[in-house]
Amino acid sequence: MAPTERFAAIDIGSNSIRCLIAERAEDGRLHVVDDLKDQPRLSRGLSATGRLSPEAMERAIESLGRMMQAAERRGAGRVALVATAAVRDAANGPEFADRVRRETGLPLEVIDGDTEARLAFLSVREHFALGRGRTVVADIGGGSLELVLAVGGLVEHVVSLPFGAVRMTEEYLADGRDAAGGVRRMRAAVRQRLRRALTVREWSGAKLFGSGGTFTNLARVAAVRERDALPPGGVHGSTVSLPVLQRILEWLGTLSVAERRSVGGLNPERADIIVAGLAVAAEVLERFDAPKITVSAFGLREGLLIHLARPPEGARPPSRVKALRRFADRCRTDRRHVEQVLRLVRHLFDRLGKRLGCAAEEWDLLEGAALLHDVGQLVSYRSHHKHSYHLIAHAESLPYSARERLLIAVISRYHRRRPPTKRHPEFAALEPAERATVRRLAALLRVADGLDRGHVAAVETMRLRVLPTRLTIEILPRLVSTDLKLELWGARRKTDLLARLLKREVVVRTAAIAAPQQAVPS
Repeated sequence: MAPTERFAAIDIGSNSIRCLIAERAEDGRLHVVDDLKDQPRLSRGLSATGRLSPEAMERAIESLGRMMQAAERRGAGRVALVATAAVRDAANGPEFADRVRRETGLPLEVIDGDTEARLAFLSVREHFALGRGRTVVADIGGGSLELVLAVGGLVEHVVSLPFGAVRMTEEYLADGRDAAGGVRRMRAAVRQRLRRALTVREWSGAKLFGSGGTFTNLARVAAVRERDALPPGGVHGSTVSLPVLQRILEWLGTLSVAERRSVGGLNPERADIIVAGLAVAAEVLERFDAPKITVSAFGLREGLLIHLARPPEGARPPSRVKALRRFADRCRTDRRHVEQVLRLVRHLFDRLGKRLGCAAEEWDLLEGAALLHDVGQLVSYRSHHKHSYHLIAHAESLPYSARERLLIAVISRYHRRRPPTKRHPEFAALEPAERATVRRLAALLRVADGLDRGHVAAVETMRLRVLPTRLTIEILPRLVSTDLKLELWGARRKTDLLARLLKREVVVRTAAIAAPQQAVPS
């Protein structure tokens, strides 16, 4: 029997450093074999100085040495080492990362807020059945708050905000005076920033999950207050209502840090930052109009392990199209419509691709966009092209590299409404050559989508004729009796980008169908 592969994930956070070591079992799931934690408070003083202190860095290096030794002894073949907000924001973060590399022999990846959020979401999705509804995962670390908004288990939007428990404590509660006033000012600031960052009309009442020490400690304190004992199986999966959270926040806010250390269920090492963490949590629940939050005892490290255990990026399943159709079905797209769009856009690509400057390998991108352009309707029909962009961009399960997935997302975003423009940040962020690719492929996708405006696959085929000043697209119905007025209207409204790129007028019309000849009487 082959030896079981083991992985180790080490997360250098603003407050703590955690190491999780796991192995993949025969059922394909990851089973934890060791869990180490230390709290060197790497971000202590960061808000005031903008730098990691030498003492904090030294404590962190010592913790890492112990964890690397544990990973080696446990036989971890692959080790991932990541850092979050503290190292990301510190002026001397690169210096610390270089020291970690020299002393551990491993590169330290300083991940952005978006990646941090998605890793936490991977962990939640692994442990909870998210179903078809809307879900929000909130992860409060020492330096930042990460929010993932998902539909049917698929990420639609990610937000990272500087509302970590350590950071907010230093900014609003560091002097120990007027704790109640500090909490009020903190909550007002968080509330205002959340309103600017999140339009939650469609997400009001979504199911909320909380990841990170703030939420696990909240659940532990709530359990002790309610039952005078911790649950035998831990707090993972337990729920805490907003009124209970508010009462615990108000109560802890009246206690000194020393008094909080003796509160049942609360980790004494978190006594000084728990009030700030709970204040942020309360504002998140209120912003989403959520009556309660479900606590996940697993977070970024577990998500990192899941990511480690995946096949390498670029390794594609035997059938890419099969994977795309499976994802589209999961988003409950209209299968007949997307297959029709795929068929029509293939014809357009074959006839016009070279004239537009398309490379043969660009078909892979256009094929993906044709099958996935409508997945955003899972979130809402209104602005579904924008929702499609977010769902595709975050869908790591799709059989593409991260860059290919981003391009497919942007192409899909432009299948309707306005064509690409640098005023749109997702388009402006692309390289010039990538923007040109998106324009070419979106021009073809827009026309193909318009030619099935009624979602009934009414168009059987098309004839293209390219003249010096005009491109004529003649369409023929699947049935002679079919009226193609809706398809003509849909396509004509979407020829703008194609006409601009071809420098020709684009005319869409029905093909003349010869009437059947009648027999001449003898």
